[in-house]
This record gives sequence, structure tokens and C-alpha cells, in this order.
Amino acid sequence: MFNWMRNKRMFVLMIVFILFVAVLGFSIGDRKKLSWPENFALDTTGFFQQWLYRPAGYVSNLVHDLSHMREVYKENEQLRIAAAAYARDSIKYNGMEAKLKDLQEDLDFTERQKQLDNYKYLIAQVVAVNNDPYDETIRINLGSKDGIKPNMVVVTNKGLVGLIMRVDPFFSSVMPITKLNVNSIDTKLIAATVLGKEEKSFGIVDNYDSETGKLSMSKISEHDPLKKGDTVITSGEGGVYPRGMVIGTVDSSQVGDFGLTYTATITPAADFDHLTEVFVVQTSDLGAETP
Repeated sequence: MFNWMRNKRMFVLMIVFILFVAVLGFSIGDRKKLSWPENFALDTTGFFQQWLYRPAGYVSNLVHDLSHMREVYKENEQLRIAAAAYARDSIKYNGMEAKLKDLQEDLDFTERQKQLDNYKYLIAQVVAVNNDPYDETIRINLGSKDGIKPNMVVVTNKGLVGLIMRVDPFFSSVMPITKLNVNSIDTKLIAATVLGKEEKSFGIVDNYDSETGKLSMSKISEHDPLKKGDTVITSGEGGVYPRGMVIGTVDSSQVGDFGLTYTATITPAADFDHLTEVFVVQTSDLGAETP
């Protein structure tokens, strides 16, 4: 009952105040000069209006800002989803682009090689790499069922990798040229020459230094035109490595141990740290004699 009486009293006061302001406005009319009671009333009314308007404005702005923040949150959520989808698609696209580039390089390599020789290239996937220094081999997913035979050469589109040493029905083991050792009876040394100087250059690639990552080429004549930057390829001599397989580039050359011939240091062309796909080379005579 008391609350109702108090609310009623406030309501009456507000009505009286509004009527007072209205009557004051009508009484002022077009007069240019106001009496001090009228000025006091107008100033008082303006003062209260100011303090009533500011909180109302703050509340209105707050409501607007909250509504805007909700919209911004929704937009940010959509942007986060779009950014995540873009990142996922970018990774997928980059992977596809890299794969397409690799396939294009493989295609260019095989087409280029077809113009140079009559070899057939069988693409294979590297399924395992054994880093045991006593049994360093590379395992590929082609075997006797695919026509693979021992002593077939394995390459990448960059250069020579090694020889097929063991053949199973569905897989084969490759001995990489990084296992070359002149003192090993199992190693088949590589007769080599220089691209573009085949008739004037000859040597034997017979060793690999695991510390420097370089191959050694020996028995080079003092009149050999071999020089730094030359591309070393297989000469085809010896009947194991077919002619024209890129081995690497000449890094340096120096006089041999006995001063009669020269030796050269060669940087391998194949990247043995990132072998994923290789080619098994089939020559016209299959180039595969059982060891």
C-alpha cells in the first residue's frame, strides 16, 4: 500500500512538472526577454534534462555496441572458419602442385632419355632405406613379377642411384653408389666419361667418401679435358652400367698417388637423403646378368 502511494505521488509530480513546462512554453510565446523565475525554471529544466539524457544516451550506445559486438563475433567466427578452410586447401594445393611438378620432371626426364637411347624406364616407389653401414640398401616396390633382374641400374631424374642386387617377386634391393669401395669385391666400379667429351675423357668412379659426400674418379689421363663443373656420365664400358647415366659434376681434380694419372672429386647428382621415387632402367639386352 505504501509503495503504491509513493509511486502515485511520483506520477502526480511528473504530470505537474510536465504541465508546468507546457504552460511556461505557452506563456513565453514570442517574448524575447524572460523574467528571472522563467529563466530559473528553464535552466532547472535543462539541467535535469541533461542528466536524464546522458544516462539514456549511454544506455542506448551500450545496447548498440553490444549488438555490434555480437555481429563482429559472428563475422570473426566465420572468418576463422574460412581461414582454417583456406589453410587446409592451401596445404592440399601445395602438395598437389609439388606432386605435379615432380611428375612433370619425371615425364620430361623419360622423354629426354628416349631421345638419347633406347632404354625403358620403370617407375618405382622407395619403400625402405637401410642405413646399416654393413648392409646399406634401398628397397623398392618392383620385383621379378615386374620384369626386374639383378644388375639393372636404378636412377632418379637427377642422376644415378645404384644397382639392383637382390630381386624378390614383388620387391627388390638396390645397392647405392654411396657404397662404392675400391677394396670391396662386391662393388662393381663405374666406367665414366664427361658429357660432350666422350671420345676424349675416361675414368673409373671407384669410391665414395661418407664424410664429404663426394665420389672419387681415378685413372684419368693427364691429357683428359675434364674440368670443374663438367657433367660425369657412365661410359657404358664394362657391360654393367649402361651408357649415358648421369653420375654427378666435377668438383675438383688433382694428380694421383703415383703422379701418372689424375683423380677427380665428384658431387653426386642424385639426392640420396630424399629418395621417394626412382626409375629402373631396362636396356635393349636388359643389361642384367646374374652376379
